[in-house]
Amino acid sequence: MEWREVLTTAAHAFPAKTSCQRAVAGYNFGVVRDKGRIWMPAVLMLVFAATRWPGLMPANFSAAYALAFCAGVYFGKWSAWILPLTTLLLTDVLLNLHYGSPFHWSQIFNYFGYAVLIGIGRRLGANASALSLLAGSLLGAVFFYLATNTASWFFNPFQNMEYTRNWTGWTIALTQGTANWPETWIFFRKTLISCGLFTALFVGAMKLKLARTPLKEKIPESESSKSPA
Repeated sequence: MEWREVLTTAAHAFPAKTSCQRAVAGYNFGVVRDKGRIWMPAVLMLVFAATRWPGLMPANFSAAYALAFCAGVYFGKWSAWILPLTTLLLTDVLLNLHYGSPFHWSQIFNYFGYAVLIGIGRRLGANASALSLLAGSLLGAVFFYLATNTASWFFNPFQNMEYTRNWTGWTIALTQGTANWPETWIFFRKTLISCGLFTALFVGAMKLKLARTPLKEKIPESESSKSPA
C-alpha cells in the first residue's frame, strides 16, 4: 500500500475532531464556566465587598484589585463586568453612608480603573501563563494608581496650594498626596503588593484545580455528548 493510501485510510478512520481536540477547543469554556455552579463568582464578590470595608485590612492593602482582574480572567462575558462593577457601586454607597459623605463624581475614575483591570484580565484569558496573569494584574494596578491620583490632583479643591495645576502639582499628587494623609507612594506600594499577592494566590488555586481536573470534565457537555462522525 502506498503512503498516500495509508494517509487516506487513516483520515477516514479517525473523526475530524478527536476527544483530545475537543478538550483543547473547550478548555477555557469548561474550566471558566463550570456549568451549574455559581459559588465561585458569589464568594469572590463577597470577598470583594468585605475587603473594602474600613478597618478590615490596612489602607490600600486590598484584594479588590486582584479580584476585579481575576473576574475578567475567569468569569463569563457579561458577569465579568456586571458583578465587580455592581459590587463596587453598592459598597461605595454603603461607604458614603458610613462616612456621611455624598458620592463625588470624581469617583467615576475608580470605576474606570477597575474596568481597565477587568479588561486586561479578559484580554489575557484563563489560558495565559501564571506569570503573564501576574504581570497583567500589576500593570492594571499601576494604571489604577495613575488614573485615580491624577483625578484627585485635577479635581481636588485648590485651596491646598500643594496641588497646583501643573507638572509639579501632579508629581506631588503621585508621590506625597494631601496633608494629614499617608503619602501616596506608600499607598501605591501596598496596592502593588496586595494585587500581586492575591492574584498569585487565586491564579495558583485555579491552575492547581485545572491540573487536578480529569480530562473529560474539561470537555463541554455539548461536545462530549456528540458521537464521532
